[in-house]
Amino acid sequence: MILSTLKKGFQNIAHLFHVYTESRRSRFILVLLLVGVFLFIYTFRYRTPEEFPSHSLITVAEGETLQSIALRLYEEHAVFSPFWFKSIVILLGSGKPILSGDYFFGKPLGLIPLSERMLLGEFGLTAIRVTIPEGSSVNQIAELIPKEFIYFDKDEFRALATPKEGSLFPDTYFFLPNVRAKDVVSAMESNFDQKMKGFEKDIVASGRPLKEIITMASILEEEARLYETRQMVAGILWKRIEIGMPLQVDSVFPYIFGKNHFPVSLEDLKFESPYNTYLHRGLPPGPISSPGLISIAAAMNPIESKYLYYLTDRNGVMHYAVMHEEHVANKAKYLR
Repeated sequence: MILSTLKKGFQNIAHLFHVYTESRRSRFILVLLLVGVFLFIYTFRYRTPEEFPSHSLITVAEGETLQSIALRLYEEHAVFSPFWFKSIVILLGSGKPILSGDYFFGKPLGLIPLSERMLLGEFGLTAIRVTIPEGSSVNQIAELIPKEFIYFDKDEFRALATPKEGSLFPDTYFFLPNVRAKDVVSAMESNFDQKMKGFEKDIVASGRPLKEIITMASILEEEARLYETRQMVAGILWKRIEIGMPLQVDSVFPYIFGKNHFPVSLEDLKFESPYNTYLHRGLPPGPISSPGLISIAAAMNPIESKYLYYLTDRNGVMHYAVMHEEHVANKAKYLR
């Protein structure tokens, strides 16, 4: 009886040990599975190369093979394995090709989300707002274009835009990150042409060529601030041209020297340049910036007056004079 009881007790202990062992084994296997799932998710969804090309564009050419795309993504540090990239694309896409185009990656992506975006053709190209102030020159516009525009080349822009100085309308634009210099020039020039259609009758009525109007308007941008004062200054400057008097405007010097150049020195006044309106009569060869609509309207609708001279005091108030002596007196009174 005692032996039977002991035997039964040992059997129960053995059973409990077996259950406990199996339970531990099951838990161990479960832990391994969970760790495996975690590693899989981390590796293929969240793990990214250390040098992932954030805020950059990757172009997939029309008809480019998956092998070529995978190798280039690897070379550009967008994926950590070309093999796994290809495998995931094949698995998720079921043979569907990656859509060609420019892909913008604002932040690092793991293999799975990156593959999903490229299979769905989610290029990630969100338009970026760029504001070009009135009175900006080509050189200034080139510096205003943000670095997010990967393909925008400042030198190319200057080469294309300089002959069109004054015809690139200052406005707020929305450009995609893959915009090129020629696209910016085209958009700004088209905007200018569209705006000028609203001035066709005024241009004809003014009796002056559009280039002269825009050149005068670009000068007015810096010479006066309000529409009425720009009209007054336009009347004075057009009169100076008519009587053969040099324009003698200081606003040309930043354009001549390529930087903010105030105050103007006596040496500057003697600097040889076709844009130096102290040395050469008439308008400069072309606009010195991209004027806004107010300046263009003022150039076409000048106010005739008896005045031949003007200056702006330190408070922004305009003072006019008929004679040079009066102008000199105004300088002594308001600028010293």
